[in-house]
Amino acid sequence: MSYSSKNGEINRMVGGTPAPRLLDEARRVLRLKHYSLRTEAVYVGWVRRFVHFHGKRHPRDMGAGEIEQFLSGLAVQGQVAASTQNQALSALLFLYRDVLGVELPWLDGIIRAKRPSRVPTVLSRDEVTRALACMDGRPWLLASLLYGTGMRLMEALRLRVKDVDFDRGDIIVRDGKGGKDRHTMLPRVLAEPMRREIERAAALHAADLEAGFGRVWLPFALARKYPNAASELGWQYVFPSTKRSLDPRDGEERRHHFDARILSRSLKRGVREAGIVKPVSAHTLRHSFATHLLEAGQDIRTVQELLGHKDVATTQIYTHVLNRGGMGVVSPLDR
Repeated sequence: MSYSSKNGEINRMVGGTPAPRLLDEARRVLRLKHYSLRTEAVYVGWVRRFVHFHGKRHPRDMGAGEIEQFLSGLAVQGQVAASTQNQALSALLFLYRDVLGVELPWLDGIIRAKRPSRVPTVLSRDEVTRALACMDGRPWLLASLLYGTGMRLMEALRLRVKDVDFDRGDIIVRDGKGGKDRHTMLPRVLAEPMRREIERAAALHAADLEAGFGRVWLPFALARKYPNAASELGWQYVFPSTKRSLDPRDGEERRHHFDARILSRSLKRGVREAGIVKPVSAHTLRHSFATHLLEAGQDIRTVQELLGHKDVATTQIYTHVLNRGGMGVVSPLDR
């Protein structure tokens, strides 16, 4: 039995015949289990780093000891955040359990990165207004939608036309974190901009159909169950990309959704022009949404439902806003 390496990928030679390349097999299993492309890219990246860390040895010839050494190195030498180390551990557990079919003993020897206890960064109402005033176009609309609905970034980018209900002022978030659907509000001030955005998406879709394209990606087996759905307007993204591209899953040319990086750059520029020095990302707008609802007296369970949290304990992180002035205590200097 021997090994060969091509383009940085490892494959095992069995009886003179190469087995499927490790990373190709990992991608196949990830797609079989309906992991997102973002998760696929992250997991494959960690597997590649793990293999190269140990001199391109095949993972079947390694085990708990090598995993402990790799993850401990991330914590000690790399000084990575606890979330980064846990992400690497999840990727390697997936590799061994789901790709290689190997059960690993409990990894007691890992030196885990210390998980800090932090409160989320939140913008004030005035800061949100100033930041949005420095943005325009589709990035402005997306950022306003994130703040006005509490949706996660990818939930907004993957929003389909059929899930926006103007009559009820309602948005259905499909396949959110944990595979759950939920409802959130459609802010009245965004109704007209959203109508225009959907009209724009419809025009792009009509042009794609005329050019022989127009089939959007559908999750899981929906494309087989409903053969015509991929070409229907209702399934198109509300925020489609300006250009068509090849889908890495099957090579078909499709119109993907708006690029998250464009929104990120526009948001950072708007925050900078507004004179805000806090570290801000798209997720900060979700934090601000929850915080401002609680400040306005909204009950925490309603906020939990709008955010799609599994339990109210997760939502309680936003109650820090009620602890003004050091747990609500007035400083003696102010008396």
